[in-house]
Amino acid sequence: MLITIPRLLDEEQVKAVRRLLDDAGEAWVDGRVTAGYQGAPVKFNQQIDERSEVAAQCQRIIVGALERNPRFISAALPNLIYPPMFNRYGEGMTFGAHVDGSVRIHPHNGRKLRTDVSGTLFLADPAEYDGGELQIEDTYGAHSARLQAGDLLLYPATSLHTVTPVTRGVRVGCFFWVQSLVRDDHQRSMLFDMDNAIQRLNQTDADALARRTLVGCYHNLLRQWSDT
Repeated sequence: MLITIPRLLDEEQVKAVRRLLDDAGEAWVDGRVTAGYQGAPVKFNQQIDERSEVAAQCQRIIVGALERNPRFISAALPNLIYPPMFNRYGEGMTFGAHVDGSVRIHPHNGRKLRTDVSGTLFLADPAEYDGGELQIEDTYGAHSARLQAGDLLLYPATSLHTVTPVTRGVRVGCFFWVQSLVRDDHQRSMLFDMDNAIQRLNQTDADALARRTLVGCYHNLLRQWSDT
């Protein structure tokens, strides 16, 4: 399930994060420092030291926005969110085809987190760079994304994906993982569709008994499928 969340960050929030990142100086390090054996040979970018103060400041802005966004909550059903990380791709930089690691170690508390959902938050408008497309492969083929600054794309962490080479400018972004209450992507997709249907019925003031029945089914499925 690929889900786009437009304007997770508003214009002022994007500017605030970009100011912090653009002035980060030595906090930018080789992106391979956090790559596993699979990713390191194909990863060529820079990222912010995840233990730096600038990372913490940006994380507070983004996690706050995630926690307030109903579409994110409905799509990801978050149990744990790995602290958002930040990367940039200059000309010629790329990240070859890879699948995200299944388990991450929280950088602050050492807790293990299962990566069910991957998130890419775009922090540079498409006009700022050429190339740098996020390409994701699933059972329905390949999908490409170059979203507006502030837009978020969610996709299964099991997906094979790549960032194509940047040929002009600089691509700046944020990425993170979610351990979902529901680890199975198909089950999350069904719950997301059901939740959206319930919200639409609420807006049209449809039959109250039918709505209560659907809400009950939603929560009973979530109760059956959730892993806390």
